[in-house]
Amino acid sequence: MIQTLAALAALTLSAASPTPAAALAQSTQSPPAEAQPTAADLVLPGATAAPDCGPRPELSNIAFCVTAPLSAIGGLGDAYFARFQALGWLPADGDDNRVIFIRRREAGGCDGLQMLAFYDQDKPTTGTEPGYLAFAAVPGDVCASAPSATPPASEPQ
Repeated sequence: MIQTLAALAALTLSAASPTPAAALAQSTQSPPAEAQPTAADLVLPGATAAPDCGPRPELSNIAFCVTAPLSAIGGLGDAYFARFQALGWLPADGDDNRVIFIRRREAGGCDGLQMLAFYDQDKPTTGTEPGYLAFAAVPGDVCASAPSATPPASEPQ
């Protein structure tokens, strides 16, 4: 059964992004020769746009959400997974409810994209209640080396 993730802080968009849908469309665009998809292009068959992100309204400012019956969310997630891979995204990390995709930039570095599955845990689960997928661009260069947490030890003299 799909469960919400406790850590949603990583689902952030850069401050320059005008809206979650626009930022996601920019991050999921096909190679430059193709037109940038609209938010409507990001709603695959079986999904309905969920601008309020259902039981997680705090996501509505940072993510693009879709909904479908909970029993269909797994298959819908697989369809998005296939769509993103067709657009050049590689799955890089994740768990049962979250996938992090990366795609190399022409100029170097990588873009990041997260897909998060969740539902309203305060309601009984029968499979007919709404499930949700939230999509958000990961800001910055996700392939850049993280700075060392501790400074290198100095050599004894």
